[in-house]
Amino acid sequence: MTRAVRYNFACSLDGFIATPSGSYTWIVDDKSIDFGGLYAQFKYFLMGRKTHEAYRAMDPAENPLRRYYGTGRVIVVSDTLDKHIETETEVIRVGELVSVVKALKEKEGDDRDIWLMGGGRLAGLMLKLGLVDVVEAAVMPVVLGEGIKMFDVLGNGGKGEGWKFKLGGMERKETGIMMVCYDVVRTDSLDEEGRGEEDK
Repeated sequence: MTRAVRYNFACSLDGFIATPSGSYTWIVDDKSIDFGGLYAQFKYFLMGRKTHEAYRAMDPAENPLRRYYGTGRVIVVSDTLDKHIETETEVIRVGELVSVVKALKEKEGDDRDIWLMGGGRLAGLMLKLGLVDVVEAAVMPVVLGEGIKMFDVLGNGGKGEGWKFKLGGMERKETGIMMVCYDVVRTDSLDEEGRGEEDK
């Protein structure tokens, strides 16, 4: 079975995944969400440099990725990080994104999925490249007004059609959070090198 790339994130009602300064303190704490079970669904964790830095800034005891560092399962997309000094994560360049993700999807072993953890620019690029299979959003009862978009898609090549999704499921939490899942049914694509993109 081919692994799915699932973009799983929390967002505000107006579509932001963080404040302009990168803060996540607005995210509603919901004790009913089984984060341990969620992480167990994934074989690989894929993210941009800024998301990687946010995790590394956490108290190690509270970092949910701590058990996966040094295993080859945490992959950071960056054209500026020095691959040779990153001992706990795998670093790939933007130009390697298509080939690496396709290889991970087909790699032998268990069929747990690939978690695209952010940020919005990486998610937008991967959507363009046809590399996102599922979008899973925990929509908070919060409006931020500005911030980092869930998808920084940077236009759609002038085609004017955008991207279409099929609702796969939804759940309402007592805290007011809406958990929604969409399958990606159509994407526009860039060239495979993702030209002009920088660290996500």
